[in-house]
Amino acid sequence: MSESLGVSRQAVNKAVKALKDKGFKIKSITRKGYKLENFPKYLCEEAIKCYLNTKFIGRNLKVLESVGSTNDYLKKLADEGAEAGTVVLAREQTAGKGRLGRGWVSSKDSSIALSLLLRPELSPKEISSITPLSGLAMCRAINDFCMLDSRIKWPNDIIVGKKKLVGILTEMSAEFDRVDYTVTGIGINVGQTVFPEEIAHKATSILLETGRHIDQNKFIAAVLNYLEQELIINHYSLGGQAVADYQKLCATIGRQVTFSRGKRNISGMAVSVNNSGELDVMLSNGTIATVNSGEVTVQGIY
Repeated sequence: MSESLGVSRQAVNKAVKALKDKGFKIKSITRKGYKLENFPKYLCEEAIKCYLNTKFIGRNLKVLESVGSTNDYLKKLADEGAEAGTVVLAREQTAGKGRLGRGWVSSKDSSIALSLLLRPELSPKEISSITPLSGLAMCRAINDFCMLDSRIKWPNDIIVGKKKLVGILTEMSAEFDRVDYTVTGIGINVGQTVFPEEIAHKATSILLETGRHIDQNKFIAAVLNYLEQELIINHYSLGGQAVADYQKLCATIGRQVTFSRGKRNISGMAVSVNNSGELDVMLSNGTIATVNSGEVTVQGIY
């Protein structure tokens, strides 16, 4: 190895030790070298990249031991000029946030906090499809890799049955007519078996749903592969086949929903999601109300 790499044996030994410290299982064989037996069980940059098939998403990838918020961390990198496709992951997130200012609990190695930086050449009005396309990608990755029947609860949750598995939040930095960048944060419940009392009735994890621990590095590579596929093939637009696929996976459609307009709560039947990612709701008088933001309660879910 030292001859092939053009470095000293001490340098090879040091590099192998560093990999072992990261959780790689490496066996030393006298006069033969080293044998890689296993990747780390927890998130690891090198392991994720071994399974990555993307052109740009995740090619610049950083795994943090602990961070307040991966979105906030990545926004700082974006302001400093980080390239599109940069991904930040954290084994532990201490101050994550979801929609409407809610907190997102992310305990070490039992949940995954992921943030993705994009620099699409779009106006602020045109980025509304990023969250639904990310939701579509997450559903595909979970269903393919974990063999689950996950669904989308409009606008930004992934559920299994009636419980939340994933939350998605997209933030942007923009001028009047041009987006500088977007950062999409994705929180995934992976190995939790217990949740805080206030969310225990509506939260679940991959471990609870499958009864097994997954290879987090292979799983995240699958997620990034699907994210690039959905975002790039669809040109950041929820149109044509993408909106049809989204609606097939959307658990909100066909259910009674309640949403707010001013100080009023309005109920109706969710009938479709349009090309802008908005929810179309049929009211009792037969008219269609379009919901583009705010809290939506879905009958039978939460």
